[in-house]
This record gives sequence, structure tokens and C-alpha cells, in this order.
Amino acid sequence: MKAAVIYTKGEMPKYAEFAEPIVQNDNEVLISVKAVAITNLDKGKASGKHYSSENENQNGFVVGSDAIGFLEDGTRVYARGITGTMAEKAVVEKNRMVPLPDGISNATAAAMPNAVAGSAMALRFRAGIKPGETVLINGATGFTGQMAIQIAKHYGAKKIIVTGRNQKTLENLLELGADEIISLKKDDESIISQLKEIHQNTPIDIVLDYLWGHSAELILSVLKGNGNFTNKTRYVSIGSMSGDIIQLSAQILRSVDLQLSGSGLGSWTKEEVKLLFLEILPEMFLLAAQNKLKVNIDEVSLVDIEKMWDVEVSDGKRLVVIV
Repeated sequence: MKAAVIYTKGEMPKYAEFAEPIVQNDNEVLISVKAVAITNLDKGKASGKHYSSENENQNGFVVGSDAIGFLEDGTRVYARGITGTMAEKAVVEKNRMVPLPDGISNATAAAMPNAVAGSAMALRFRAGIKPGETVLINGATGFTGQMAIQIAKHYGAKKIIVTGRNQKTLENLLELGADEIISLKKDDESIISQLKEIHQNTPIDIVLDYLWGHSAELILSVLKGNGNFTNKTRYVSIGSMSGDIIQLSAQILRSVDLQLSGSGLGSWTKEEVKLLFLEILPEMFLLAAQNKLKVNIDEVSLVDIEKMWDVEVSDGKRLVVIV
């Protein structure tokens, strides 16, 4: 079969012939793959830099961790891969499959799950979002951040504040449901001043952070209390595009009702992952099929994988490989 294969971590995937995977047990099934999204998770695992990266395989490995495809009986599904999914065939887990509704394209469905997991899981299980709350999304101009805005609004957020560096994309986020934008190109004093004014008028209940780094330090400094009663803020780290390490003053932790947690592979419980496949993904696929979720994508053919792997996609779009 044809596949996107990495022979040495850190190199581009090659369009190559690769052995077709074989089903090993009753919990596995073979699918004919039609579409696979290129995500930061897959890039991190391919480079060996993500904490869930596999050990080196001298025979190479197929990239991709999930896919849209067809079962032997013709059922169209989203599924998590046991083998690499950016190939004509992939072995997937039976208990991590979601049948797709009519009205959603293969490419749109392929683009969504990683972003849904990277936002809905944090909102529901780490932040416990309630209708009427104020949500700050740090780093909202990327694909997952754009999905997070729409999902937070769907879950009942009353006000959504977003940060980012691309001014044009930031302004476009107002059309997706954001209420206020903060440019991270401003100087620290201006960012802090704007955040403080927002927090005083509508206390921030939830922070979804896709950046970490210096912007996280600024946000946390704004949350610092002065000895009076404070609003509880649930701060969830989801990504670290701006740096993996921050300085955090102990005074911040002592002076404010702050819940600091992370959301990602390894932090979710088995029950939470089960609900992702049974409830969250089916609901989000249906919303997209009904045109109630905007999904920004660009499509590329599997044969062009090597030259498209590291392409910078504009305006927070997700690149989807069509097989």
C-alpha cells in the first residue's frame, strides 16, 4: 500500500510503499482510509519531541494517529489508529470509532477530532464549564483555538476573550463568537492593563492556554489577589507553542482561588476518553454537518506529503491529507 513513511525521526515523511497492516485481535478492525489531518501532535511524534513519541523503528513507521475511512461493510467512520493512519489502509480500535453523519465531508471530519479533544475535554472535564461564564483563550488564532471559541460558546460561555499575534486573524475571531481580542504584539504593560480591566469588569472563570511561556506569566500575574476574596479561575494548560517553562510566583497561588491543571494525552481518565467517543465527538460532527461549526481546512494529496508536511497554513487552517 502507499503511505507517508518516516524512516528517521526529524526527517520529512516519504510517499512510499509500505506493508499493509494486519489485524491482531477482536478489538481491531481494518479500514480503508480516505482523509487524515496533519496535526501538531503528529508532527511532534514524528520528530520524536512529543512526550508520547514511539521508539525508533529501523524499518520506518507510518505517520498519523487517526483517520476518516470506510469499514468493510461500507460504514464511514472516524477512528483512532493502532497503526499509522496516513496510508491507504490502517488498523483501528473498535471501541474508539465514531460513525459519521450525512452532510459532513471526509476532510472536515478529519480536521476536527484533535481540535475537539484539545478544547472540549479541557472545557468539560478540567474547567467544568457552566453557562454564563467568562472564558479567556490564550492563543486562539490557530485551528484548535478557533474551534475552542465555538465550542465554548456552544457550552454556554457568556463572554470569550481571545489572544494572538496575527491581527487580521484576531479580528476574524469576532465572527466566530469572540467578544474581545488582545494582541500579544503589544508591550507587556498594555496587555496587563487590558487584562486587568477585563478581569475587574467580568472576572475570568476559565483560561484555556495553548501558548504557555511569557503570555501565561502575564495572565497569571493579572489573576494575583490582594488578600480579599477572589473569583475562582480554572486555568488549563493545553499547549506550549510559546515555551515549555514559566516562572510562577508562590504569592499568586496563595492569593487567588486558582485551579491549575493540564489537558492532554495521559491526563484524561478512561471514563473521560470514553465520553469523548460516545458523546462529544458525535455531537461536534453533527454540529458541523448542520453548518453550526465553522471548520477551516486546506486539502493536499497523499502523494505530495513530503513537500506539504511543513507548509505553514494561513489563518489557522488545518491541512488535511486526502488518500
